Amino acid sequence: MSNVRRLDPSASPLDYFGSELRRRREEAGLTQGDLGSAIFCTGSLVGQIETGAKVPSRDLAERLDAALMTDGLFSRLVGLVLRSQLPSWFQPYAVMEATATYISTYQAQVVYGLLQTEEYARAVLATGRPERLDDLVAARMERQRILRREHPPLTLVVLDEAVLHRPIGGPDVMRKQLRHLLSFRTERWTCVQVLPFGAGEHTSLDGSFNLLRFSDDPDLIYTEDLISGHMTANPETVREASLRYAGLQAAALSVEDSAELIKRVLEESYGQHTGTGESPVA
Repeated sequence: MSNVRRLDPSASPLDYFGSELRRRREEAGLTQGDLGSAIFCTGSLVGQIETGAKVPSRDLAERLDAALMTDGLFSRLVGLVLRSQLPSWFQPYAVMEATATYISTYQAQVVYGLLQTEEYARAVLATGRPERLDDLVAARMERQRILRREHPPLTLVVLDEAVLHRPIGGPDVMRKQLRHLLSFRTERWTCVQVLPFGAGEHTSLDGSFNLLRFSDDPDLIYTEDLISGHMTANPETVREASLRYAGLQAAALSVEDSAELIKRVLEESYGQHTGTGESPVA
């Protein structure tokens, strides 16, 4: 039997998505089962989305648009829905990240979130023991769409060498993640550099940080502590962070040498032969 619980569409993006889905389905004269068959899922899943019990995926949203002929409505809404699944303290940063024209980041512990594979992201996020891990993973994958836009932000990433050696998720996950990092070698708008152990002391021993720049807004610095994140547009802080980032880039390996180090770690630590050609292994 269909769940007839009604949502308040103003309560959250998820509730708005569910109420709009129910409205459009009923206007089309379809039952939940009918729509489920049309988009290759169960009527029960349709019901769960309509009542806000289940977060829709982007793929499902696109199938809803095709089945209900809604001209991309659900594909547009699903981005808001997935972003709303992020921790509340992180959501303001995610909004700013999505509008940045320039992102530079130093990561001392793990691969930068926008460059993580789904399996690696799942292993990282699971350490916080969240109740809705699948939704957090989907939200992180959604954030990565900014790198695939027609005009993506220029994204400069410096990873501490320790990131390559820390076995997040096990060998299979690490092999896939490191191969994914190699794939950015040919990307024009994303550059990955590795800060080698041999660099010794450097300008950001205090930890990771992100610097965001915009076309019309002040630059921002973002840092995280154990349980939350912090943004500031203070000019002196931005100036200091920019100076430190320049120092990190100067001490890091070139993009080409960084790729060679990643290949070497793949072979020596994870038993992945990468070959000798210019193109990274798929």
